Amino acid sequence: MSPTAEHLASSIPSVADDFLPINGTDYVEFYVGNAKQAAHFYRTSMGFEVAGYRGLETGSTDVVSYLLCQGKIRFVLTSALRSDSEEGRLVADHVLRHGDGVRDIALWVEDATRSFEETTSRGAVPVRPPRRQADDDGSVVMASIAAYGDTIHTFVERRDYDGLFLPGFRPVEDDGRPVDPVGLLYVDHCVGNVALGEMNRFVSFYADVMGFKQLVSFDDQDISTEYTALMSKVMSSGNERIKFPINEPAPGRKKSQIDEYLDFYDGPGVQHIALATDDIVATVAAMKSRGIDFLAVPTSYYDDLQDRVGQINEPIEELRKLGVLVDRDDEGYLLQIFSKPVQDRPTVFYEIIQRKGARSFGKGNFKALFEAIEREQSLRGTL
Repeated sequence: MSPTAEHLASSIPSVADDFLPINGTDYVEFYVGNAKQAAHFYRTSMGFEVAGYRGLETGSTDVVSYLLCQGKIRFVLTSALRSDSEEGRLVADHVLRHGDGVRDIALWVEDATRSFEETTSRGAVPVRPPRRQADDDGSVVMASIAAYGDTIHTFVERRDYDGLFLPGFRPVEDDGRPVDPVGLLYVDHCVGNVALGEMNRFVSFYADVMGFKQLVSFDDQDISTEYTALMSKVMSSGNERIKFPINEPAPGRKKSQIDEYLDFYDGPGVQHIALATDDIVATVAAMKSRGIDFLAVPTSYYDDLQDRVGQINEPIEELRKLGVLVDRDDEGYLLQIFSKPVQDRPTVFYEIIQRKGARSFGKGNFKALFEAIEREQSLRGTL
């Protein structure tokens, strides 16, 4: 179905109806094999500042974490220091099974205890009950529930905290190298992949347990090529600050990108994170110059671009050179581009998105995008 402004607006509940008000994405935590090297990658290739650290020098003997920041985005990269402890074994086992991947999409709330109680009373599986952590800068309350696969959501209440990030983290000393951001501003949405037949189960989870609303759905007629297809539904918090598309594979002649992901991630998980910018041309050019590889679409995509999407402000030749896609809905247009996987397993990748009024997700680009992904799958021998 095509999202209309009326459909999108009608799906947003009033603040008074929202039993789980969420201020935004607090952080996204990745479990990785080597957090120090991963932090270097994100700093060098994507312009993140390595702002905080937790490890042996701060008294953390089981895991090490690096805090990366750009705009309002906070990524946490965590690795095991040893596997003979509960926390270290959890991280090590996650990496062994999934490779580098997202463990936690943390949500900033005013009351973490109430958020935990509201969601668990509606059927959420508890992972960690509310707990208060404190240091000289105040205290933070955190509580976690399970989502799809091994992914969790942590509710973070930080109204009584004035520190860098969380107790246990210390600022990273300036090493004299300038931080060179690429213009990334905030997390626009996080996309999860689940197995065939599981999409509606997790749509119901976000609706019934977390009070989210369905913004839009796409079926295998919307998202398909000659060879593969998938289905997707987009769930959103009441204020639309959190948006979670949920994908599942659909039957096709060959193995879809969702099937490939599930095979190599060994189960459901976060497929990609969309990061917003207000100048996609500058952001993508900077990332490309630093070694980030993006999916390529045929240059013929741009031949009739303005006939399809109308007048846009960006030079079409610049978009053609970079491979940036454009789509329009009733409220404006958006520009988007997708990276190739950022690790050897064909799992997690990034979308860079700039919204010029549009609230949708680029339905008009699905065919070009999927054909580009299929070309990469063919090179990997997984199509």
